[in-house]
Amino acid sequence: MPPPPRTRRRELARAWMRAIYPTAYVPRSPVEIELYLLDLVDVVVDAVRAGPFTPEPVVAVGRGLVEAHFTGPDTLRRTTEVLGHALLFSPEFDDVPGLVERAVAILGAVGAGFATAMRLDAFDQQEEVKQALLLAKRRAERGLRVSEARFREVFDSSGFGMVITDARGTCVEVNESMAEMVDRDPDWFAGRRLAELFHPRDAEHLTVAYRSVGEGRVERFREQRRLLRADGEPVWAHLAVSLLRDDAGAPAYQVTMVEDVSELHLLQKNLDFQLVHDSLTGLANRPSFISRLEALHSRGGITLYHLDLDGFSVVNNGLGHEVGDRLLKEVAHRLEAVVVGEEALVARMGGDEFAVVVVDSPTTPTVPDLVERINEALERPMDGGVALSCGIGVVDRPPAGWDVAELLRAANATLRRAKEAGKRQWLPYDRHEDQRSRTRMARAARMPGALADGELEVEHQPVVDLATGRALGHVARLRWDDLDHDECVELAEANGLSLALGQWALREAAGEVTGVLFFELSPMQSRDEDLVRAVKRTLDETGLPASRLRIFLDTRSMFTETGQDNARVLRDSGITTGLSRFNGGQAELSLLAEVPVGSLVLDPSVVTRLADLPRGFLHDAITRMVELVRRSGVAVLVPDVRDRERADWWARVEADAAFGDHFGPAVPGYEL
Repeated sequence: MPPPPRTRRRELARAWMRAIYPTAYVPRSPVEIELYLLDLVDVVVDAVRAGPFTPEPVVAVGRGLVEAHFTGPDTLRRTTEVLGHALLFSPEFDDVPGLVERAVAILGAVGAGFATAMRLDAFDQQEEVKQALLLAKRRAERGLRVSEARFREVFDSSGFGMVITDARGTCVEVNESMAEMVDRDPDWFAGRRLAELFHPRDAEHLTVAYRSVGEGRVERFREQRRLLRADGEPVWAHLAVSLLRDDAGAPAYQVTMVEDVSELHLLQKNLDFQLVHDSLTGLANRPSFISRLEALHSRGGITLYHLDLDGFSVVNNGLGHEVGDRLLKEVAHRLEAVVVGEEALVARMGGDEFAVVVVDSPTTPTVPDLVERINEALERPMDGGVALSCGIGVVDRPPAGWDVAELLRAANATLRRAKEAGKRQWLPYDRHEDQRSRTRMARAARMPGALADGELEVEHQPVVDLATGRALGHVARLRWDDLDHDECVELAEANGLSLALGQWALREAAGEVTGVLFFELSPMQSRDEDLVRAVKRTLDETGLPASRLRIFLDTRSMFTETGQDNARVLRDSGITTGLSRFNGGQAELSLLAEVPVGSLVLDPSVVTRLADLPRGFLHDAITRMVELVRRSGVAVLVPDVRDRERADWWARVEADAAFGDHFGPAVPGYEL
């Protein structure tokens, strides 16, 4: 069960505290800081979920950090990283519409509040000095010279730009910092109106604001606006404008303090870009793509292509990740070129996976044509002569009732089926196949829980000598609901449960069997580095003698060094070993001379094909193979024998033993 919302907010506050605690000295304990940040977390979370949405309340969060004296050089960056990650990836916000846009707006508001508070703090200090100096000019003649010197020092040496203008806006005095900021000579300001520096898009607003101060209707204002450099380039600046009155109290001058915030403005723009774009390729990232896909899908008439590059790990491992990164950039560029002229969006979904959504129109290429264009684009040699191919899953004109999560799931499932078919393959979405696959995957996902709850059973099926009809022992079979042994093994291999399931099944079977136990291993179990120790531990725990255990390792796994080592060590431990799912190919036959096995179990597909085909070449080939295998001293066991006709045929070709429904059904251990 996920933690309650208040607990998750407390965890976010703690993570935030740990991130910014080292950035500035604050005379509070970590617990006090955490509680203080928890209140700010509440403001952020409430703003995310507010409807209608507005980021304005979150400005107070940035101010709150400054008020608490978290003003270090890394405070804002670390705050943005913590809040950005929490907003975009916390399950708490999965149901928030337009989450990416809200997150961007909230992080911008936090940054704006922080920057504004920092500037206000500096301006307030500067303004206090300025007012003290200007008021000192009106003091008695005795202190006039000292006051004037102080004012001049602050004015001339200030890192902020400072301009004094009269009631009509004409520049009276300007410091060096202001002149450098707009790339002008200080003499240029003489007799000129400050409005000449206003950017055309901000000129009207600033003119009105300055008029309000000049007429005495407001005492001061602060704005972030653009000024113009001598070359016409804009300078983003924070302006703090104050009114100075004469001895009679009438408006006399305006003092403007200017801070260049161009870098901060650029940083915020870059942050906005990075939140919705992939940092390597510049394509839309996954959260941004999902948001755009939702909008396009709501309009209807789209086609989604989900791509996965074939064997891209070969590039990274063989040529290095630097080459791999360059190839990913080139792939991104070529995919965008494929859909140029179409209303489309290309995104990098992660790793070497990409997605393309195309809004269908009368001129849009057909799905096969666009797939071919994609493959042709990737096949042209890239960095170092590398050419790529990809698997593609296509969902064409998805139902309007699907949400984006279902659409992406269908595209990914289709892609996986295409990848299973080989390289450079593509498949369209198939509802019936998808339903079958979903049912299978749902069962695979539930299997660990079923094993823990005791829903799986180990059954025992008799293994019979074909020559005498005598029972040689029992082979262990798995069963879960209506799934037979092979289906259970297939699901366990798919969900990674195979090792745990195999060890459990061996322990159950060894504890129940009364004679010889035949036990087949899956590919993953056969390659397990811990196989020998697990088998020995099971024998010790159950008391089953090693002489009564027959372990059959998966034939394909014997082509690996680990598989062959397992077979040798098991044999040296006194356990009889064999091969399972043996097809009789040349490579498999060569294993009989290399791996110490005393018997083999044919692949069930061999038995099924022979039963379904009329007598002919395949029967003759199998007959000859059985003869050769037995001549080498290896016994042949036949699985899945369902009727007397099959049993008699295998007996005639002198197979040694068999098991299947014809010889008796698989039964639970208590029925042995």
